Amino acid sequence: MNYWLILIPLISAFIGWITNWVAIKMLFHPREPKRFLGITFQGIFPKRQQQFAEKLGKLVSNEFLSFNDIEEKISSPENLKKIMPLIENHVDEFLRNRLSTEMPMISMFIGDKTIGKLKGAFMSEIESLFPAVMKQYAANLKTELDLEHIVITKVAGFSSDKLEEILYQIMAKEFRFVEIIGAIIGFLIGLLQILITGLTQ
Repeated sequence: MNYWLILIPLISAFIGWITNWVAIKMLFHPREPKRFLGITFQGIFPKRQQQFAEKLGKLVSNEFLSFNDIEEKISSPENLKKIMPLIENHVDEFLRNRLSTEMPMISMFIGDKTIGKLKGAFMSEIESLFPAVMKQYAANLKTELDLEHIVITKVAGFSSDKLEEILYQIMAKEFRFVEIIGAIIGFLIGLLQILITGLTQ
């Protein structure tokens, strides 16, 4: 038996691993375009960073942070009910304490019963007005806050090192898996070569 044949699967495994390792590195390197033998090379992410930023900006603004969803949430009756006790406490505090400071003459003629009626009228008006106010606020926010532009500017402005760091934090296990799979496939190919060699001898 030719013992050197045992090296074939090991060499094939190494080649499979190093090939996938290089392929992963080429996602990020070289940072800047490099010419070699008349061919320009550049890492996929640095080369496509602007396009990546634009796609991500559209995705965030249209899917992840839709202003329609924000408007629906902040103007929903359920959310209004959650903050009504806080508003009611502020109205009560104003009528019972601050009003006497701001308008001492009027406060002299207002008792608990009147305060209760005023508070009820204020709360009813606030409850009916609040959804419309929140919808208008969301509309103004949508006009003033261009999420798509913000995301595009931020991502496009990332340094290549920062972008690589972020993606490695997210996909480190997947990258390692790809390297291991390359080694396993290379090893199996090496075994197949040994088998073919043995059958042909």
